[in-house]
Amino acid sequence: MRTSRLEAFSDGVLAIIITIMVLELKVPEGHELSDLIHTTGVGLLTYLLSFVYVGIYWNNHHHMFHLVRQIRGGVLWANLALLFCLSLFPFSTAWVDDSGFEQTPVVIYGLNLLGAAIAYFVLQTVIIRQQGPESPLRRAIGSDIKGKVSPAFYVVGILSALVIDPSGHLGVGIALACFVSVAILWVVPDRRIDRVICEHGTLG
Repeated sequence: MRTSRLEAFSDGVLAIIITIMVLELKVPEGHELSDLIHTTGVGLLTYLLSFVYVGIYWNNHHHMFHLVRQIRGGVLWANLALLFCLSLFPFSTAWVDDSGFEQTPVVIYGLNLLGAAIAYFVLQTVIIRQQGPESPLRRAIGSDIKGKVSPAFYVVGILSALVIDPSGHLGVGIALACFVSVAILWVVPDRRIDRVICEHGTLG
């Protein structure tokens, strides 16, 4: 099976996720900049963080499937699992925003990020196994240091929110710093797949 339908479906779902998130933003009641900051300021920040994450997954997903020619059922289900985790972003983002960064919503947001990271790793692993020993995707990702470091940051963030200063905001602040750090880590362009595409051409 070719990858075109899977990619088109995934692109559509990610576009809808972004649309739902922006619709969750509250419109200021007044017409001054202070009204925007008071009513929508926090929401804009949480939206920006989640938008960046969705963009990162779309970018990596797009690049990954340049190295995939054929797919089977396992890839379809793994891709659906990833889309399921990403589709929860509007919910977890809105909860963090509405709660004012309370502990439980931030933990759930971190679990959402962790779930998406695991789902992406599973999708990547299924593709590599289907491609076999000479998998071009395996060659491209190499040791995948960023892919291994990211879940560790999520876990540290989640545990910080749960354990450090549970009645205050120190642990939550550390958690948010971990989540933002991972986003910054992945925003930096990753040239591994680009190099393999340049060497061997697009497979998809």
